[in-house]
Amino acid sequence: MADNYKTPGVYVEEVPHLPPSIASVETAVPAFIGYTQFAKNKKDKDILQVPWPIESMLEYQQYFGYAQPEPGITVTIDDTQNPIVVNASVDETKRSPYLMYYSLEAFFLNGGGRCYIVSVGDYTGGGVINFADLGTNETTGKGGLDVIKQYSDITLIVFPDAFGLSAVNYYSLHQEALQQCSDLKNRFTVMDLYRTPGNTFHQDVAVLRGDGTANNPARLSVDTETLKYGAVYFPRIKTNIQFSIRDLNTGLDNESLINVSVSSAAPVTLVKLKSTNNQYYNMAKNAYQNNLEMLLPASSAMVGVYALVDNARGVWKAPANINIANAIDLEEKISDYDQQDLNVDQLNGLSINVIRSLPRGAALVWGARTLAGNDNEWRYISVRRLFIMIEQSIRNASEQFVFEPNDENTWVRIKAMIEIYLTELWKAGALMGTSTKQAYYVHIGLGQTMTEADIWAGKLIIEIGIAAVRPAEFIILRFIQKMLDES
Repeated sequence: MADNYKTPGVYVEEVPHLPPSIASVETAVPAFIGYTQFAKNKKDKDILQVPWPIESMLEYQQYFGYAQPEPGITVTIDDTQNPIVVNASVDETKRSPYLMYYSLEAFFLNGGGRCYIVSVGDYTGGGVINFADLGTNETTGKGGLDVIKQYSDITLIVFPDAFGLSAVNYYSLHQEALQQCSDLKNRFTVMDLYRTPGNTFHQDVAVLRGDGTANNPARLSVDTETLKYGAVYFPRIKTNIQFSIRDLNTGLDNESLINVSVSSAAPVTLVKLKSTNNQYYNMAKNAYQNNLEMLLPASSAMVGVYALVDNARGVWKAPANINIANAIDLEEKISDYDQQDLNVDQLNGLSINVIRSLPRGAALVWGARTLAGNDNEWRYISVRRLFIMIEQSIRNASEQFVFEPNDENTWVRIKAMIEIYLTELWKAGALMGTSTKQAYYVHIGLGQTMTEADIWAGKLIIEIGIAAVRPAEFIILRFIQKMLDES
């Protein structure tokens, strides 16, 4: 600058003093991989197998349409009683296997925000859920799981339609997702315990975990390096989300799909009842709209809970002891005795997070473990996701130093940048300790993390130690009967 001083006067120079800053990456941006009515952008171009960001159900409807109409709804009207008794029910065997639309509703109702939709097909497949569509398609290389690899801002993976697969394919699909998370180290898989019709939940737990024999192995790899990147939830939830009977061609409700059984008359469809008995029509319509319970896998609602907790408290707060919104009941009622074997698996560590019906809520999330439930370091979801956030945030911020001189000046700047970031996390409550010295350390430099050979090889090595907070999973109250002290 001195060479540019040619005119007498006063010159102002701004000298950079503060080190570069680190911005935390987003932590709750799920990718929902499944089937939709269509997949078109605003220009009517195909976005099939293209991860597409949305932030509301309105955007979902614009780009991906609506749910497949449900044909198995029946309303019964018993007019032999006074007052008249009206009930609505749904035949689960006739339910559409395409749950993406309803799952997104559960996600947004539970606090979800920005997410990606990966449409892998429409409803013309006759209800067939294809493993290659959802996961890795070795023929085309464009399975739903394949196409999200390059999106670094995706942090959660969910398959709303995966219950349409067999148990073997269901767990194989999630094993691929866990492997992607382990390879990329920037995302986390959320899944449900697979339910086979007619099985007890104990039988389905045994399918997931196996018994350690060659004939009955665990359905997921017991390698901690993959298990720490996922969590499983049980049971499924019954919600008050409304079943769709929307005709996908006309956009109007198709009331002929709803069968009405009246005690004093022959069964009719709802649309027929409208023209013959308006009072009963209104009763039946109110029943199917307000009294039906929709059974859904919990995973989509749970990623909404993740987003809610991350925004309100921080990713370091365990996504548990939270009531799932719009859940009115559970598929199974789980007792303390049942949960002890689900929460802790002595053989493989395949922990299952239970959703409980407790006095504090109809569907209370009562578990916070990853699938690596026996691992002391990566046992908790909040710890794993906090490290993902810190690792990716520091990694992104450190890219500006690539090709900078590998010398003391650069090391000091990087260390200061990281220490400021970790100090802010410590102040926010993400790290343990009464001082920053207890909360973390950052080591960098020749003789500390690097040798002369490392520097000659172009390696700049930083070692970061973090004392992450952990949830108080077991609160133990010890009561002692105090004896009267006569002295």
